[in-house]
Amino acid sequence: MSMVEEPLYPIAVLIDELKNDDIQLRLNSIRKLSTIARALGEERTRRELIPFLGENNDDDDEVLLAMAEELGVFIPFVGGVEHAHVLLPPLETLCTVEETCVRDKAVESLCRIGSQMRESDLVEYFIPLAKRLAAGEWFTARVSACGLFHIVYPSAPEMSKTELRSIYSQLCQDDMPMVRRSAASNLGKFAATVEYTHLKADIMSIFEDLTKDDQDSVRLLAVEGCAALGKLLEPQDCVTHILPVIVNFSQDKSWRVRYMVANQLYELCEAVGPEPTRTELVPAYVRLLRDNEAEVRIAAAGKVTKFCRILNPELSIQHILPCVKELSSDSSQHVRSALASVIMGMAPVLGKDATIEQLLPIFLSLLKDEFPDVRLNIISKLDQVNQVIGIDLLSQSLLPAIVELAEDRHWRWLQDKVCGLHFLASLSIFEGISMSVVVTCQPPYCLLQVHSIREAAANNLKRLAEEFGPEWAMQHIIPQILEMISNPHYLYRMTVLYAISLLAPVMGSEITCSKLLPVVITSSKDRVPNIKFNVAKVLESIFPILDQSVVEKTIRPCLVELSEDPDVDAANSSYW
Repeated sequence: MSMVEEPLYPIAVLIDELKNDDIQLRLNSIRKLSTIARALGEERTRRELIPFLGENNDDDDEVLLAMAEELGVFIPFVGGVEHAHVLLPPLETLCTVEETCVRDKAVESLCRIGSQMRESDLVEYFIPLAKRLAAGEWFTARVSACGLFHIVYPSAPEMSKTELRSIYSQLCQDDMPMVRRSAASNLGKFAATVEYTHLKADIMSIFEDLTKDDQDSVRLLAVEGCAALGKLLEPQDCVTHILPVIVNFSQDKSWRVRYMVANQLYELCEAVGPEPTRTELVPAYVRLLRDNEAEVRIAAAGKVTKFCRILNPELSIQHILPCVKELSSDSSQHVRSALASVIMGMAPVLGKDATIEQLLPIFLSLLKDEFPDVRLNIISKLDQVNQVIGIDLLSQSLLPAIVELAEDRHWRWLQDKVCGLHFLASLSIFEGISMSVVVTCQPPYCLLQVHSIREAAANNLKRLAEEFGPEWAMQHIIPQILEMISNPHYLYRMTVLYAISLLAPVMGSEITCSKLLPVVITSSKDRVPNIKFNVAKVLESIFPILDQSVVEKTIRPCLVELSEDPDVDAANSSYW
């Protein structure tokens, strides 16, 4: 309440700014409505400020949006829930403006206020407001009204409930597609508040009308309603009312509707239950996987593992796997990428034998795909297959392909920072198997011309050293890294220094002093100032793991020499 004690002059300025011609000043004042309200007090806020805001509905959209947001949390400033109804008129006005984001925010604020209002006030003030908007001459009011019914319906008397259901039905049949879209979008929330007997009768009748709408933008929103309504209906009623709609939507003439079915498929399957899914929805899903539109196939391919989990392995192998094989060579790279992102999860679903016989050839095909994202998606999920078929078989079948991938020039020039991370993380599962082959794939990444890949490679060398231990790293990583310090290109020498700074804490004091520190000290005499600058940074990072005697005998003299370097940056870097 400290705001009340503010001087009146600044408050008066804020009030004046509400009427200022400068939009920024008005916006600033609107965002400080709570400050103004505290200064005015609850009674004057109800009597003067709120009516004033209700009259200023022709302002810029940015100001109106801020006003709609502020009013949603204004109940404490008008005297609590018993006076919450005074906030409804300005928000009702905002529900009729042309700008969609303003209307949506006003509806959101009305819902927030309505959820806190007393039941008697809802009946007296909120229900009439919803009716007025639903009967509005301009379509914007009717669009906004659709989002309020789930707030007012539970508190309405029985006679009003009948009227509200009738009004909502009329909104679903409105001449304007925008109103029907809003009604379809909010049907699930409204249905959740309706009694079950009326849900089966009135709401399902409304829903069926929406599924047959001539506008595909309305029908695709009805797809979302399938999942929402399916959760409210008894299983048998769900099969009767929802399942036929899903099947019909999967063959809809509009690809946007079919896309929505494919995208919502798992939720739809949960709504109708596993048994109807196995008997009725498998053919529908197969159609979506083989749809003419790539966008539909992308959405369907992304759900293939989740869908197979609902089925038994036999049905998946019989019906879904042939489609998966077709998608693995699809003409659209985005379809193949979507499939690659989830196909590895099919291994635990189908079991070891089917994975070896059916899935491994598809994995290999995708692993050699010309599109980099497809390969990345396969490599990043190898552990899921490892859990099913075992490390021996996995290494025999996929390791040669991965090593070949490491030599792919196109792969080398990927500028995706995580490519090295995903690649090397996948290689780390081959512990103890052809590890010398695996490691040879890694240091070359430190020599790529793309900084982000060099950095990712260095970070992954640290991960492997942590996973397999200093002794293993000393045998497989350190020698190859130290050889690179003589590379004529200074950027690669900098990468080696960066790798040393990461590896030193893992390798420990002894190996750092004997193998890594001499390389760093030698680099302090490099002809390139950037190298010397980075030497100081490396010394600072490894300083905590070294003995004090090493610091005094080796590091301090090196830093003293750097401090006298002709290059200002190199000299300044030595002072830490």
